[in-house]
Amino acid sequence: MLIRKKPVLCNYYVTYRCNASCAFCDIWEKPSPYITLENVQQNLPALRKLGVKVIDFTGGEPLLHRQLPEMLEMAKQMGFITTLTTNALLYPKYAEKLRGRVDMLHFSLDSIDKEKHDKGRGVACYDFLMQSIEIAKKLGEKPDILFTVFEQNIPEIIQVYEQITLPNDLVLILNPVFEYNQVETQGGLSQDALKTLRKLGKKRKIYLNDAFVQLRLDGGNHIDKPVCKAGTTTLVISPENKLVMPCYHLGLEELPIEDNLYELYHSPKVQQLVALEGKHEKCEGCAINCYMQPSFAVNVNKYFWLALPSTLRYNFWKGTWKQLF
Repeated sequence: MLIRKKPVLCNYYVTYRCNASCAFCDIWEKPSPYITLENVQQNLPALRKLGVKVIDFTGGEPLLHRQLPEMLEMAKQMGFITTLTTNALLYPKYAEKLRGRVDMLHFSLDSIDKEKHDKGRGVACYDFLMQSIEIAKKLGEKPDILFTVFEQNIPEIIQVYEQITLPNDLVLILNPVFEYNQVETQGGLSQDALKTLRKLGKKRKIYLNDAFVQLRLDGGNHIDKPVCKAGTTTLVISPENKLVMPCYHLGLEELPIEDNLYELYHSPKVQQLVALEGKHEKCEGCAINCYMQPSFAVNVNKYFWLALPSTLRYNFWKGTWKQLF
């Protein structure tokens, strides 16, 4: 049963460019422009009218966009919850300008070991991340550590938790790796690994959406009875100012917005694509976190109840829970 039929999230790609080359991501391989401030100014009122609550300014590496602080400020002034994930290479440079403008700031870290983390990211960013934690704390910010989980780095989770997040009073977000296109996932996650994650997710200041675990144990999305509600819950805007349908990772259609986002979303073409969410051939087995998170939140089923406790707890930690309702 759907309890909400309006989009709740906008994944706003400010650029596909990136200053890292992570093995488990292919976005950095794309040539890309940057979104314009004018397009953001035009689209934010439409997003609000459509019912969007959360805007994830993403990439690529979003901090490559020099006007990002202004975009975040506009979104905050309009009452949106803002989120941003960065490899932290540029955070020390822009920290002052970002201060108070990001509700959910995530620093990506995949290993307690500097050499392993930098190798996986394709760039030396570990030291910048450690420096960024200290800078953020001095500014009164509380970034989260976003840990992409592979089978091989599960033993390091406790080390990151005990040596980095707990001493700094930060939240550790466990982000189970997901497959798409031809990206390298190092074999994915076994059932034993998923059960281990489930136990770790019960610890204080560790966030793991338990529905992510169950979905993987169930074999992901199934096109005959789709869990995914990406078209209903999530708007994806590209750096070219196009609406990407049904999601970025599938990207079957890219429709020019041309200052008519609200009308475009309600057009027959887009609504036909929304009706096919989770039903495309390539949707079989999908477990992409950034679309499943909002999908679980709007459809009352077993995943809704599994996701609810961790979602409420995390938003309580971040002080954003009131804005979700």
